[in-house]
Amino acid sequence: MQAAEIFEKLKEKFGDDVIALITEETSNPFITVNSARIFDISLFLRDNNDLQFDYLTLLSGVDEKDTITVVYHIYSTTKKHWIVLKTSVSKENCKMPTVERVWRSADWHERETYDMYGVVFEGHHNLIRILLPYDWEGYPLRKDYKEPEEYHGMKVPY
Repeated sequence: MQAAEIFEKLKEKFGDDVIALITEETSNPFITVNSARIFDISLFLRDNNDLQFDYLTLLSGVDEKDTITVVYHIYSTTKKHWIVLKTSVSKENCKMPTVERVWRSADWHERETYDMYGVVFEGHHNLIRILLPYDWEGYPLRKDYKEPEEYHGMKVPY
């Protein structure tokens, strides 16, 4: 199934919560969606007989200055098609639903995005830091991140 057909199915089911289909020659086609509906949209993509997106291959974050964009690369192992979803949250209210119960592979991906960008995936069963110490302050992949000079009295080399 092509990106335009997937977009139409989503638009029909979720209306204005499915924002746009972007197809550019320089990137993979992607669909932007409302972050508050990401769980419902993901569940539909997985369970719909025509779509059957059963594999989340990658979930990552991108700092867009005022917002954090979360990018989902999903694939259907039975239908052999794929699509990219993108959704954004403001840095001030950096919360969105988890998709961990839709795709189990989201577990570590969401934890890494939380650790590096500060996105709180509500409903995640174990949303704790995965790369940094539990008491680390800040989110190192945000553009406004300031490197600490010390950590527990030790100089942090840069």
